[in-house]
Amino acid sequence: MSPTAAAPARPDLAAIARQEQFLEVVDRDEAMRRFLAAIEPEPLPAETVALLDALGRVLADDIAAPVDAPPFDRSVVDGFALRAVDTVGASEAVPKRLVLNGEVLACGVVARIEVEPGTATVIATGAALPRGADAVVLVEETEIEETDAATVLVLRRPAAPGQFIGSAGSDIARGETLLRAGTKVGAREVAQLAAVGIDRVAVVRRPVVAVLSTGDELVAPGAVLRPGAIYDANGAAVAATVIENGGVALPFGIVGDDAEALAAAMERALDAADLVVLSGGTSKGAGDLSTRVIARLGSPGILVHGVALKPGKPLCLAKVRGKPLVVLPGFPTSALFTFHSFVVPVIRTLAGLGARREAEVEAVLPARLASERGRSEFVMVSLVERPEGGLAAVPTAKGSGAVTAFTQADGFVEVPALTTALEAGTPVTVRLFDAGGRAPDLVVAGSHCLGLDVVAGHLARRGLATRILALGSAAGLAAARRGECDLAPVHLFDTATGRYNTPFLVPGLGLIPGWRRMQGVVFRPGDARFEGREAAEAIAAAIVDPAMVMVNRNPGSGTRALIDARLGATRPKGWWNQPKSHNAVAAAVARGSADWGVSIRTVADLYGLGFLPLAEEHYDFVSVDARSGHPAVLAFREALADPGVRARLAALGLEPVGS
Repeated sequence: MSPTAAAPARPDLAAIARQEQFLEVVDRDEAMRRFLAAIEPEPLPAETVALLDALGRVLADDIAAPVDAPPFDRSVVDGFALRAVDTVGASEAVPKRLVLNGEVLACGVVARIEVEPGTATVIATGAALPRGADAVVLVEETEIEETDAATVLVLRRPAAPGQFIGSAGSDIARGETLLRAGTKVGAREVAQLAAVGIDRVAVVRRPVVAVLSTGDELVAPGAVLRPGAIYDANGAAVAATVIENGGVALPFGIVGDDAEALAAAMERALDAADLVVLSGGTSKGAGDLSTRVIARLGSPGILVHGVALKPGKPLCLAKVRGKPLVVLPGFPTSALFTFHSFVVPVIRTLAGLGARREAEVEAVLPARLASERGRSEFVMVSLVERPEGGLAAVPTAKGSGAVTAFTQADGFVEVPALTTALEAGTPVTVRLFDAGGRAPDLVVAGSHCLGLDVVAGHLARRGLATRILALGSAAGLAAARRGECDLAPVHLFDTATGRYNTPFLVPGLGLIPGWRRMQGVVFRPGDARFEGREAAEAIAAAIVDPAMVMVNRNPGSGTRALIDARLGATRPKGWWNQPKSHNAVAAAVARGSADWGVSIRTVADLYGLGFLPLAEEHYDFVSVDARSGHPAVLAFREALADPGVRARLAALGLEPVGS
């Protein structure tokens, strides 16, 4: 039989035979460059959802804590609230005896009786500390004696100031940026938000991805498999991968090899979704039907058709009606390989997510990690790049009662039950909390400030993730010396030189000027003992007034050095109450457990307190020389000079240094 007699000629046969869609096959990088340049993916607009509905979503905005957590100084054990100074010298031979006040403090109970010298109050775990108390002793470390006149507490060991007390704001401080835009919400983040009373949050809208499978040979799973047909594996696999990566899969089912039906399905999908994905599209074994239909739907249309991949050469990348449209190869292995390589990054970007990462990483302990023998211990750690390469697993500083211990950690290390310590330099496997998250670009460990949140937010909008570990100035400086962070924010005052921060530098460390914060006396508005006075005058009057209770700061802080310089050897009432943050000081004054303290103007404004200026504080950043050239550190320096950042700092009452 001659060729002309076999069948009538097809007008499109020559084009099909040449497979014109494969005239230009590009490499993977060029294909991705063209695709991203055309579609310019960015996180979708925000929508507000209920707290539990935010699980797995990405925050669209920074969230500042509206309240402190805990909202008051509280006991972390069952025992007795007392004044630590009343226990000095207690021993087996010479016990101390304190009269018990006539009330029992349980959770939710507000104390009516102040703890005066020589007295103590029964207190339960979680209960608010009564006025006058600055320590708690365990019930099992005490004895009770009954006399005709009173019930007496017997102590045979002294208590330290602040013992077994969780200060107000020690976990979460009011005004602190609790979670940043771009954070993926998990159970740990839900706990944080609930802990400060937040029940609705703005999250990035999930991208809707229309999933179509094409081909007359396909049958939906669950249906009867007819002769010559195959089940559609691609549709289910692609939809599942969309969901795994933060999208919403919108199944459009199977479309046969019919150009008009396929065009109608594509148009419906483009109307309903943010991104359209097809798999297959061979027209009865001859030519690619999908690409010819795409060419009819509008410009720019096909961007790439044919990529130098094995498997995956038939991949087609397009933009139609302003939306990405992708045609995957028909074979399942090729379809999933190209989907993960080209489409998953776009979905995750639209959903506000970062790149995927593995569930476990290898790291090294930078310092000795002690453990209790006899119990397996799971230690939460943050991952930090080591100057010599690789990762360091730095144990987080906060304890089990702090919700933020989880969000400051990348994962955890298991210490075996029979191990008492892991020595510095020990290789460890870190199991990650979030395999889909991202390691921080910049690690900042030291004193926290609301201004630091401004800078970190600026960097986040430029794609840089900042991990902030609120350790305090002294601990941050130590971390910088060990190379466990990129920057350490500090405000350490040297009484010998009268200078901030620079006297504490050692070889290998430098200093980046930050901003100035005004320190001052904080008090409740309307208190005539402070209103209209100079700070020095008010302090002088307060320390000789037996009715006045102060709230101090912890040793090693810059504020404590300032306070000590003002008070000298004087120990006013409340001196032993030494919380570790400006917020805790303000919270104590605001709720009335103290009458005055020293904090910064920004925090005073947050709590609605009066403020008497006392001295300017230098808040700077210790830099690690070995990391000074890292892109994230350079970006941080640039952020400090950014006019917008400087304006936002000034709005917080902070004075940026330099021009």
